[in-house]
Amino acid sequence: MSNEAAVPHAPASLGKVHRRQRLRRIVRNRWLYFMMLPGILYFLIFKYAPMYGVLLAFKNYQPFLGFIDSQWVGMKHFSRFFGDPLFWQLLKNTMILALYNIAFFFPLPIVISLLLNELRMEGYKRIVQTMIYVPHFMSWVVIVSIAYLFFTTEGGLVNEAIASMGGEKIQFLMAPGWFRGFITGEVIWKETGWGTIIFLAALAGVDTQLYEAARMDGANRFRQLWHITLPAIKPTIIILLILRLGNFLDTGFEQIFLMLNSINRGVGEVFDTYVYSIGISQGQYSYSTAVGLFKSVVGLILVFASNALAKRFGEEGII
Repeated sequence: MSNEAAVPHAPASLGKVHRRQRLRRIVRNRWLYFMMLPGILYFLIFKYAPMYGVLLAFKNYQPFLGFIDSQWVGMKHFSRFFGDPLFWQLLKNTMILALYNIAFFFPLPIVISLLLNELRMEGYKRIVQTMIYVPHFMSWVVIVSIAYLFFTTEGGLVNEAIASMGGEKIQFLMAPGWFRGFITGEVIWKETGWGTIIFLAALAGVDTQLYEAARMDGANRFRQLWHITLPAIKPTIIILLILRLGNFLDTGFEQIFLMLNSINRGVGEVFDTYVYSIGISQGQYSYSTAVGLFKSVVGLILVFASNALAKRFGEEGII
């Protein structure tokens, strides 16, 4: 009887043991949790709290009525956005720029990291790293100004060189055909060096004994790169690719806004600049919130889809 009576109390006792163990772990790692506190507060204040404003996408916001008393309109703004012929132009422009970034920009930090990892002269390696990091710390205003100095038809260095050789000046900054190449090229120049930091950190964790064993087996540098280095950083590459897909439609407002003009707007207008023009310039706050929410939902879907695809192929993913 005593044993039978003790059975119902076993789950409760087991739960108390688990709670005590969890409390001990928290107390033991209290300083680690304390170090996490600023990051948690940052996300709560600046990421989660503003999500309440997403309700604007389902209201007809009127400043004199306020956020709460403005009229609910449901999916009206989304219907207007998807029914606007400009939607397809915006989607096309944004998708093309995003694909350019994935195809041309994303692999470059990996390639540069692999090249830097092969350097044996540490002093020269640090100099190269410093030089390629510097553009990251320049604002887009400076980057675009440099592009204008080089490629404008009025005194630009490139066009002046073309003219001095008897050629005709080219409208690099005005012609729509050059716009996407310039945007992608500026991103590559500014961010490639900074993007190598994570990959170099991953390469630093590769066991050097693997290279020694490969050399003893007769593997050359390329074989070591292919069979040891790339497999070692493959999880890092996949995780960063998944995270980048989450920002797939974020092509960058400031850079594109500074490069836009009346001639290239047909290929340069993207969701970010459109939200600025209708939300800030025209005061259509609810409609611009709906556009921004659409972007966020697409990014969320891409993150979950790419994460599921990575797991299907046997990778870890991020979730």
